[in-house]
Amino acid sequence: MSETSQAKGPDLTQGIDASAISNGMVLGHVGDDAVLVTRYGDEVFAIGAICTHYQGCLADGLQVGDTVRCPLHHAAFNLRTGEAIRAPALNPVACWRVEHEGGKLFVREKMKVDRSRAPNGATVRSVVIVGGGAAGNAAAEMLRRQGYDGRITMLSADDALPYDRPNLSKDFLAGTAPQDWIPLRSADFYEKKRIDVRLGARGASIDPAARCVTLADGSRFEYDALLLATGASPVHLDFPGAHLPNVHYLRTFDDSVSLIDKAKGAKRVAIIGASFIGLETAASLRERGLEVHVIGPQKRPLERILGPELGDMIRSIHEDYGVRFHLGSSAASIDDNGVALQNGERISADLIVAGVGVRPDTALATQAGLTVDNGIVVDTYLQTSSPGIFAAGDIARWPDPHTGNSIRVEHWVVAERQGQTAARNILGQNEKFDAVPFFWSQHYDVSIRYVGFADRWTRSEVSGDPAARDCQVTYFQDGRMAAIATVARDVANLRGELELEHSLATGW
Repeated sequence: MSETSQAKGPDLTQGIDASAISNGMVLGHVGDDAVLVTRYGDEVFAIGAICTHYQGCLADGLQVGDTVRCPLHHAAFNLRTGEAIRAPALNPVACWRVEHEGGKLFVREKMKVDRSRAPNGATVRSVVIVGGGAAGNAAAEMLRRQGYDGRITMLSADDALPYDRPNLSKDFLAGTAPQDWIPLRSADFYEKKRIDVRLGARGASIDPAARCVTLADGSRFEYDALLLATGASPVHLDFPGAHLPNVHYLRTFDDSVSLIDKAKGAKRVAIIGASFIGLETAASLRERGLEVHVIGPQKRPLERILGPELGDMIRSIHEDYGVRFHLGSSAASIDDNGVALQNGERISADLIVAGVGVRPDTALATQAGLTVDNGIVVDTYLQTSSPGIFAAGDIARWPDPHTGNSIRVEHWVVAERQGQTAARNILGQNEKFDAVPFFWSQHYDVSIRYVGFADRWTRSEVSGDPAARDCQVTYFQDGRMAAIATVARDVANLRGELELEHSLATGW
């Protein structure tokens, strides 16, 4: 989808009153292109109004200095260059020339913006990235965007080029997003950027002294700098029948394709785990017409993370669509015809999906002697205990300045932003990773946006009405705001992100 998809508002080539932007951003169009006009200081800017990630309207977002943040997933763009400066957006938006005449602003021709950077002179000649997910791909791209001209090798255990993992349990699984939405980049992109992507490449060992990665097939790759971005793997069920062929997990593109294929011949699915992945899968398979049953030991879905109010809201949303919950008990065994619960209940099903969490893939780090503690321990620059080796994404446990604790999260946007920071630090830029964690979850036509980190909280405040799918929940730890979850209040979520950025914890 391009910038033409949401062209509306005034024709900016005919001019608008200069005072129109005194109170914020103005959305208009130039031909078929949606264009945002705004001011920062004495400068006036006109940039493409449609986010290059999921096509959110930037005019509905938040301007922060000389940047604008998307209301959907918090990507950010530079007003001067249109550059995507914060993931999840990877592509820039266009820029237009603005003229000020007689108290009016006229948007003229589209400008050619040179976003290339001269070679940065880094002494690093070879970068090896182990992992082809969000962090690995973002790092490889950022290295090139920063002017790095040396060798980049991406070793991915996956069989597919880097893809949009969040979509696997959302629109793609539901059948509302085509397959060509899923790859992040084409094979031509990596070839043109001289990023050597090796698929099906499974790491066997790392020799930090020799600066070398060895794969399972015996191939060896020397590096000056190494980024570990191996992600996480699903926790597998461990009880009778857990390994039957009707049991599925959802982590990879192949997993999603396989599940779509199996769903075509199924009538009833049992989902073990009322987790985010479990519930998003429930919504997607319900959209495909399957009878859906969700099993979980908790009283409310996602209550531990989101609290009782949003837990009840999520349950109600799914029940409105016909999902049946079996909470307060766990699966005890599986056979060809369904699932038996520990409370004696039996659920008939011809398809079973397990979504009971993931574990970070830290085997390579452990073998290499890196410090590992519920993830690979990194410093504020994302460097591991071994010089020249960095870690990013689901496997990284970093000192978070917002909580004052060492944390590890499994969020797509965090992984991409860590990959970008790691890339800049590989090139010697000494950038601290201090981004506020953000994620989103989609349940039919309702999206939840969550910014911050609160693995526990001492109290929460609810404004709005969760039952009406319009609310904000603020989570506090010992009197300090730790996180915000919103439904249908996207700008409030952006403002919460900004507030959290400005209120860092002390102690690091």
